[in-house]
Order: sequence, then structure tokens, then C-alpha cells
Amino acid sequence: MRVSYDWLKTMIDIPEDPKTLSDEYIRTGTEVEAIDTVGESFDHVVTAKVLTKTPHPDSDHMYVCSVDVGDKNLDADGNPAPLQIVCGAQNFEAGDHIVTAMIGAVLPGDVKIKKSKLRGVVSMGMNCSARELGLGGDHSGIMILPEDTPCGMPFAEYVGSSDTVLDCEITPNRPDCLSMIGMARETGAIFDRDFHVELPAIKAETGRATDDELSVEIADEGLCDRYVARIVRNVKVGPSPDWMVKRLNALGVRPHNNIVDITNYVMMLTGQPLHAFDLDTFAERDGHRRVVVRAAQQDEKFTTLDGEERTLDAGMGLITDGERPVALAGVMGGMDSEIEDDTVDVMVESACFNAGRTSHTSRDLSLISDASIRFERQVDETGCVDVANVTCALIEEIAGGEVAPGYVDVFPAPKTIDSIKLRLARVHAICGADIEPDFIERSLTRLGCTVERDGEDFMVTPPSFRPDLPREIDLIEEVLRLWGMGRVTATIPAAKNHIGGLTREQKLTRKVGEILRACGLNETTTFGFAAPGDLEKIGMSTEGRGCPVVLMNPLVAEQTEMRRSLLPGLLQSVAYNEAHGTPNVHLYEVGSLFHGRENASLPKETKSVAGVLSGQWSEQSWNMKYRKLRFFFGKGIVEELLAQLRIEKVRFRPVEGESYAFLQPGRAAEVLSGGTVLGWVGEIHPEAREAMGIDEVVVAFELDLDKLIKGARNQDNYREFSQYPAVEHDLAIVVDNTVTCEDLERRITSAGGKLLEGVRLFDVYRDPVRIGKGKKSMAFALTYRSDDHTLTSEEVEKAHQKIVTKVCKGVNGEVRG
Repeated sequence: MRVSYDWLKTMIDIPEDPKTLSDEYIRTGTEVEAIDTVGESFDHVVTAKVLTKTPHPDSDHMYVCSVDVGDKNLDADGNPAPLQIVCGAQNFEAGDHIVTAMIGAVLPGDVKIKKSKLRGVVSMGMNCSARELGLGGDHSGIMILPEDTPCGMPFAEYVGSSDTVLDCEITPNRPDCLSMIGMARETGAIFDRDFHVELPAIKAETGRATDDELSVEIADEGLCDRYVARIVRNVKVGPSPDWMVKRLNALGVRPHNNIVDITNYVMMLTGQPLHAFDLDTFAERDGHRRVVVRAAQQDEKFTTLDGEERTLDAGMGLITDGERPVALAGVMGGMDSEIEDDTVDVMVESACFNAGRTSHTSRDLSLISDASIRFERQVDETGCVDVANVTCALIEEIAGGEVAPGYVDVFPAPKTIDSIKLRLARVHAICGADIEPDFIERSLTRLGCTVERDGEDFMVTPPSFRPDLPREIDLIEEVLRLWGMGRVTATIPAAKNHIGGLTREQKLTRKVGEILRACGLNETTTFGFAAPGDLEKIGMSTEGRGCPVVLMNPLVAEQTEMRRSLLPGLLQSVAYNEAHGTPNVHLYEVGSLFHGRENASLPKETKSVAGVLSGQWSEQSWNMKYRKLRFFFGKGIVEELLAQLRIEKVRFRPVEGESYAFLQPGRAAEVLSGGTVLGWVGEIHPEAREAMGIDEVVVAFELDLDKLIKGARNQDNYREFSQYPAVEHDLAIVVDNTVTCEDLERRITSAGGKLLEGVRLFDVYRDPVRIGKGKKSMAFALTYRSDDHTLTSEEVEKAHQKIVTKVCKGVNGEVRG
């Protein structure tokens, strides 16, 4: 919000030094981003007219213009001569009146204008935008002036005497400060001074009554809280008076014509957005016109004032004449109903549109306007009639209009404001200071509250334009910021300080990261958002993952859902690195997943840990060959992780079927602890890699971190080493190819009893001739040892034969001779 110092001085007695005002704004919570002086830096800046506009011979986005600056540039004979200026703006044509900075001008920001060459063409100045002149506003095009603007007038003279403008950043909870009256009220509360605003009143009402000619219907009450309409007839559209142009320019609003300028002026004055329609463009039936506020249909088309046809989504707000749209509710008017030079009758709209619906429409269409900014922060619905009357009074005064008697006011559900008890003791306790009761009452009153004493306490009714004051604590905050945080004496808290610590979950989560880093993986963080269909794209089943959690206002157009797996994001990282010449990628991530639930307001959130390994595990060197990544690298990392977490009964089960279609068959497994599935590990299927644009083999894993934390043991168990020697026996068993190593190891361990200390697979042999078709020989090294004596050969042989008998019987195998 740009605050004109000269305009503010007409409402309230303020310090002569704008810096003092700026410091007080900052002290009380309003950030001042800049203090600009309008009119001071306008030497060699003049009004001008574009005579010709031709494309630049060596650029497809710049133009070579001939600009008439009046008598500010003379030829050798002393006659006015146009300037040649190269300009990249797209919003002007030959015949437009503009603002030109000539050679020698110094614009705000210490921008010095010199003779220059742009792609080989000489430019003798610059055509200026409002922002380049320090007036704020749109920077996408140059400033267009009214047609009757003379050429060669010093711009400082055109905008009037210099003015100081404070560029304030208004927080979203203070919509009341998006107006000059709001800033005057805020200033009055800061300096404890009265403010006054002289608002014009309608002098006379003549002709047919407004409600006799016009009706208003709010078809969707979720779009509009209140709609007020007034009619002004026989207006004369033309330029606005200089005083209004000066104030609009200071606030960064480009003047158009007197009717449009009046609506913008009143909006900047009061904070209430308005819109003026050409009434004759509305459909008429039997001398009657309608206004209908309704929701748009899906893919409905509408052309806004900027000339762009927009495709609307279902639910966006529209103002219609009962037959066709005439405006986007709370955002922008339509081209077919705008005020033109030949407009005679005007309908003034003063409405209060729903904040959320307006915000979604504005952002979904990437169409941010001064009106939408105010509506999405909530406009005071009680002021609609008064603001409409002020607007009509100005039109009557400036454009010579005749105000129709009465107005139409549709107000379905007026809101009531409850009083709040403000306890003096509570104020002192929260603020840490004994703030005087008179200061509290005076400050809240100046902010617009109604305050009544209740003994030592207060009964406070917040004003309708302060929706951010619903609780006692909010009132205390207002008192404290005006009294001054800097005045609060520093004290040592009475409570004892306690040293914080990490929870078990935090400790184990950190330990997981430490283990994976020790295994050679690097931590990464990918987006928590996902594109629709990202799981289906790689063949990952959505079963058991809940429904997608759809974002209402996504930051990225393609990522409209919360992620349900870490794998797609990690695969995107692999693809990105591979495309940029880094094929060896070893990453892991710990992050949250979000699973939507039917009939639940919030999704289920779980923690997951996942990793990806692609390319080579190690580079080739003089003493080591390179090692390409395969399934067992990932399996080994998972085994190490679970072992260090002391998770018991870990086993791996081969996976198959559609649930794991994204993994390579025969090179993937589920990870279990007893009967609990912890996750999976395996090589990514070639089709999934192709879908992600990855050439290298990728080994990946994803584990449920919540289950890992639940299954992890807090303490390590230690056992004393046996002092007695070990005895080793080899066992080679011929089994069907379908029998897994894990199955055999489990059976051997179970049958071995206390004497069996270790089992290690050291050979797998296949030969259809020697051991049979569909068969394989798996050789294990078995280690036997006792804790309390030296084993005899008879004891070892007995234990060994027991293993052979039980294992062979269990898997229908035989010992290989």
C-alpha cells in the first residue's frame, strides 16, 4: 500500500519529517519498504506523443519510435523536432500520449538516461513506465496519458508539486490498512491524534428509482455476502481533474477516465473495491435490467478488461446481466461492459465478495488486481452503501451525472459482532508492564473499537473492519504494539529452565541416517508434492496407500498432490543427475508420506526411508575393477541397517505380481520382521526406468520408518566369547531351483540347536547332467562350538546328521556326494 504523505496530511496532523512517520509505522508493526519522492527527480522528463512505431530491424520484441516532445527538442533552425527512441514495451501504439525521459534525466534509483545504441539503432531517451518514474503500478508497459495531454510539458508540472510516498507492506490480517482512511486511523492511534475525512454527499436524486429499473439476485450465497447497486444517468466521460490524477499517480494507479478513476480513487480512500458498468450494455426486458451473481460453469469463456479470453473453472464467481457474464466477481470487469467515451448511464457496484472464492479465482487465473487483493483479505460488508453513495456523489460532481433515487441492497446474512471482556490484570500479565487503563481505552477507541469500563476491566466491541480482533489476546496485542515493545523491561523468567533432549523417535531417525551414510549413501530431500499418476507411471500399485491428497492451491502446476511414496522423487533425482553427466548416484531420503482417508478431514501421515543406487558402486582403479550395482548391494545395505537397529527375525521374501510390477522379477524381495512387512528392496524394472528416462540399472529400497522404530531394540545384547575351539563341516544339498537360500538357512539354523554357531553359503552350482534338470546344489559352511567344553567328533556328527535329516526332508533334497 502506497501512502501519499500530502494526502495523509489533509486527514491528520502528522510530523513534517516522513522518516519519523516511517519509524513509527515500523515500531508498531507496519513495514515501510521505501520512501519515494514523486516529482523531485523529473528534470528532463516530459509528456510526449508517439508519432510513429516501427519494428526494430534486428529484434522481434523492440520498436523504433518517433516521439514528439514539443519544444523540448529543437533542430538546427530552432524548430521542434521529434526524438528517436527504441522501446521494448508492447502496450502502446502510434498516437498514444506517454512520458519520455530525455538525455540528462535521472530517474528514481539513480537511473541516468544517456544517448545509447540498442542493437545498432540510436536511442535518444526512454519511454517510461509508472514504476520507473517512482509511481509504482504496472512495470510491464509504459505509462499512457489522456489524449488531451500536451506535448513537452514537464512531468513534474503534469503531476503537480512533489509528494512523498511511503511504500508500506501491509500484513494479510490488516485489510483495513489497504486504504488512506485506514492508514489515517492507524496514524491517529500511533500519535494519539484525531483524524477527519470530508466525504462528498449526493446533492440530488432525480428520475426513475434504481430498484424500479434494476434487480439484483445472488444465486450462490457462498460467492457474495452483500451486493449494493446504484445508477447514475447522463454522465459525461472525460479526463479526471488534476488533483485526482495526482493522488492516483502517487498511489501507483494509472488514470483512465473520470468514471473509472473515481471508482479507483474511492477504493484507495476507503478500501472498498468498486466497479462501474456501462448500464446500456446490460440486457433489457420490458424496461428492466438484472444483475445475477452466480458460479461459472466448467470451461465457460469470458473476456476480461485486459482483452484476454479466459477459460473458467466451475465455482468461479461471475457477475451477469441474467444472460451473459459482465465481470469476474471481485477480480476484474468485462470488456463488453466497460466504460467508454460514449457511455451515458452507469451502474455502480459496491459489493462484498467471499474472500476464499475470490482468492482462488484470482490465483487460478493468474489475475491479481487491487480489488482481488482487498477482497481476499476480507472487506468490511457494513460500508457498501456508504461507499456507493460517496462514489455517486463524486460522479455527480465531476462527470455531471444525475443520481437515480435509492439503491438496491441484497444482504442475505448480516453478521453480528460480540463484545469481548478485556481484563486489566490479563493485559499486565501478558505485556509484562503496568500499562495505564486510560491508555488502553484511548488506544482501542482510536482504532475504531467501542470501549466501556467494567470496573477495572473493559467491555470492547471491535469494529466491523477489524476481523482480526475476535479474542481478548488480539486486543492485548493491539495495546502492546501501540504502547511499544521497546518499553517492556527485560526480566528473567520465573520458571526453571530444563535441558531439552531428543525423543526415542528422533534418536532412531538420526541413527538411520548415520547408518546409511556409513554405507556410502548421501542424504537428499525431494519435494513433498507429487504429480497425479506418478505411481502408476512407474508401475507402482496404489493399493494400501490411500487416496490422493489433492492440494487446493499448488505451488507448482504439475504437482497437485501430496506424495504417497519417496521412490518417484528419488528416481527423478537419478534421471536429473544422469542427464547432467553424473550416472553414479547413491542417495537416501527420510520423509513423510500422506495417505488420504474417506470421511476424514485429515490424511494419515507416515514416515518412510528410501534409497536409490545407480551406475557403479566404485570406480575402476589400478588395483580394483569397477563394481556394477546389482540387487545384492541394496539387500546388503538393508541388512546392515536392520542389524544395527537390532531388529529381530529379519527375512526376505521374493516378490511377484502387479503389486511389485515396478521391480525386476527375481531381483526383488519384501523385507519382513517376523510376520510384519517392513518394506521392499530390489532392482527397478527396465520399463519403469524407461518411463523416468533412466538408462543405468537402479537398485532401490523403501522401508516403513515407523515400523523400524517400533521394532528397534534400545539396548544391545552381549555374549561372552567361547574359549573352546570350533569345528567346521561343509554341507552341499541338491534342491529344486525354487528353494531359496533363506529357506535353507532358516531350516539349518532351526535344526542345529545350541551347538551350531554359524551358517554361511559359499557355493551355488547348476548342471543339468550332473545334478539334474531344474535342480541346483547349494553348499554351506557350518560352524559348531560349545560354550563350556571341547566338542567331540561324536557330538558334532550327531548334530550334523540331525541337520541333514531335517533339512533334506523339509525341502525334498538330498546331500550331494
